Amino acid sequence: MHYILKIDCPDQKGLVHGISGILYASGLNITETEEFVDHEKNQFFMRSEVVGKLNREEMLEKLSGLLPPSSNIQLHEKRKKNIIVFITKEYHCIGDLLVRHHFGELNANIQAIISNHAHLQGFCEKFNLPFHRVSAEKIERQEHETKISKIIDQYQPEFLVLAKYMRILTPEFTHRYKNKIINIHHSFLPAFVGAKPYVQAFTRGVKLIGATAHFVNDNLDEGPIITQDVIQTNHKNDSKMMARAGRDVEKIVLSNALRLVFDDRVFVYNNKTIIFQ
Repeated sequence: MHYILKIDCPDQKGLVHGISGILYASGLNITETEEFVDHEKNQFFMRSEVVGKLNREEMLEKLSGLLPPSSNIQLHEKRKKNIIVFITKEYHCIGDLLVRHHFGELNANIQAIISNHAHLQGFCEKFNLPFHRVSAEKIERQEHETKISKIIDQYQPEFLVLAKYMRILTPEFTHRYKNKIINIHHSFLPAFVGAKPYVQAFTRGVKLIGATAHFVNDNLDEGPIITQDVIQTNHKNDSKMMARAGRDVEKIVLSNALRLVFDDRVFVYNNKTIIFQ
């Protein structure tokens, strides 16, 4: 069996030696491992892939006995993640994800698609995936999210992916799925948060435009950043031209972020991320 072990804890001498010793004594083979120490916070991070047979409860008990009391330990079998994708009207990100999913490149199982509009229903159903339209017209935000939550509960996904889902989520919703909601924002955060970032960028006269994939928290577009990328622009490009160019960046940035998250290469710590590429 192939397992992934993730540990973050206060740093102390001998952690790598002690953890590796436990894995070796348990008959496990380490096929990949990486460590990082945030010296400013004195925090240790480690991700290892191991192969062999193990008793999960027994292994967690051994590691807990070695590590400081406030340690976070994650140990599970390496496998595809179950996800639900949220969309509104824009097709480029969901189109890219559906093609990758169809050809097995996503490392995830798309269980369903949820949208507040029906614009892309026919397109999505070509991939034989459940499509749930939950209109937000003439109802309160909390009522809309209650309806959405009932659908999510049917599937029990591990992550929610906002592939151009153009609605602001309430704190109650984001708390329920803390560090489980991934959004693609059409701007190089922290610049140009909120709506119409390409209009903001054009008005400001920027020479670079980009996209940011991040976890969603209570503060609009301020969650822990996973990946970012940029392309060059100039005074000849108006906001519509910037938006067209930005769509290619958005889908690549989102795809890269999902690969890292679904491969368990991302730690969230103090509204930042530690990522083992």
